[in-house]
Amino acid sequence: MGHQVIIFDFSVIRGLWETRVKKNKERQRKEKERLEQSALEKIKQEWNFILECRKKGIPQSKYLKNGSVDVNEKNLDTHGKNPQLKKSHALSDGAKKEQNKYIFRLSGEQWTELPDSLKEQTYLKEWHVYNTLIQTIPAYLALFQDLRVLELSKNQINHLPAEIGCLKNLKVLNVSFNNLKSVPPELGDCENLEKLDLSGNMEITELPFELSNLKQLTFVDVSANKFHSIPICVLRMSNLQWLDISSNSLKDLPEDIDRLDELQTLLLQKNKLTYLPRALVNMPKLSLLVVSGDDLVEIPTAICESTTGLKFVSLKDSPVETIVCEDTEEIIENEREREQVEKEFMKAYIEDLRERESTPSYTTKVMLSLQL
Repeated sequence: MGHQVIIFDFSVIRGLWETRVKKNKERQRKEKERLEQSALEKIKQEWNFILECRKKGIPQSKYLKNGSVDVNEKNLDTHGKNPQLKKSHALSDGAKKEQNKYIFRLSGEQWTELPDSLKEQTYLKEWHVYNTLIQTIPAYLALFQDLRVLELSKNQINHLPAEIGCLKNLKVLNVSFNNLKSVPPELGDCENLEKLDLSGNMEITELPFELSNLKQLTFVDVSANKFHSIPICVLRMSNLQWLDISSNSLKDLPEDIDRLDELQTLLLQKNKLTYLPRALVNMPKLSLLVVSGDDLVEIPTAICESTTGLKFVSLKDSPVETIVCEDTEEIIENEREREQVEKEFMKAYIEDLRERESTPSYTTKVMLSLQL
């Protein structure tokens, strides 16, 4: 018996393939149209436009009409052609040059340490060092007695020197998205500090009690770390207005959290909270509270029905696909990058909430899904 030979009609196979391709393209086209028409896409366009306007110094009244964003490129063009604006820019150029003499800027991965010449410039009032491979801040930092701003975000810094406590005039310290695992207690000696950002270090678990001395602090961001509770020192910061402790491991909130009677914004999303204490109702100036709602089983009714103008936002957690990788450092870096993107998203979202007077006082199930 000979071999059986099967003969295919290739024209039929080609027809079936072309039909599948056509259907797939149609599905892609409909999905694209759906995304373009979705509310999230519109919100994204509005936020991008708002950010562009702010970069160019365009006042809010130019792009908000009846509380809604007017996404009109003419706003950008008209503002750019304004002769009075150009004149004011020209007048400010001289002042900017004078100011820049007191500001040190450094960025780029070619930098693994600060330049030696820096120690000679003790008259500086601001440091802006970011996106470098610098791991340590030298002890000669103590010589910069006029320093007001210390911006050190997105580097590889693994510890802060004790000498940082010598900076009595420091007002802003930003060491976000570095490799810190702890904070020196000497930081509590920076009695004029107003803003502290330790977000995105991923490994900080507690803050020294000495930070209770920072009575001028109005802004604290310790998000994307490993806090299991709100540090005691934070509860003693009597002028605190903004606290972001999102993306940590909080299981509950202290019953005396209402000691923060000046607090206006409290960000708690992406923790392990199952209930909110009634003490939150006793915080007279709290105007924005953000949580992740999927694990919460107990929320005081008074929070949802607040008559004080409190905006209560409950975000719906979206499961993020775990990246399987043998290199632990790569996993951490991916998580760090995702946290950076989410922080930018939340910053734009919160600013938009504050600007829109028509925003409902109770918002729930806001989907936040970001993938790298």
